[in-house]
Amino acid sequence: MSENLDLVRSIYADLERGDFSSADWADPDIEFAFADGPEPGRWTGRQEMAKRYGEWLAGWKDFQAEPERLIVVDSTRILVLVHNSGRGRRSGVEMEHRSVANLFEIEDGQVTRLVLYWDRDRALADLGLAE
Repeated sequence: MSENLDLVRSIYADLERGDFSSADWADPDIEFAFADGPEPGRWTGRQEMAKRYGEWLAGWKDFQAEPERLIVVDSTRILVLVHNSGRGRRSGVEMEHRSVANLFEIEDGQVTRLVLYWDRDRALADLGLAE
């Protein structure tokens, strides 16, 4: 289990530096999903994940994702409560959205499923962790 935490921490170390270029941590057939938000959907594979996430990132300048808390759900799943910030590329409007959560499912040292939640409370409820 500590290997899974180390993997997720290493992913966020890159993201905190603004490096979104590597997906070596992802299984080639990763399931990538936006659970909610303006464009929910599910896609399969590293290429689709990179495309969909890249499209979303293209709207932001100076985007950062900083983990606030890592929650070990079970031996294969880690939920990360994340603080996102950045500026709209066109509008220049500052974005500081703290209520996001990312669910990582890990098998054999690679992320096999990544679900991004805009609504942190929904993520906690979906996992039976709601307070």
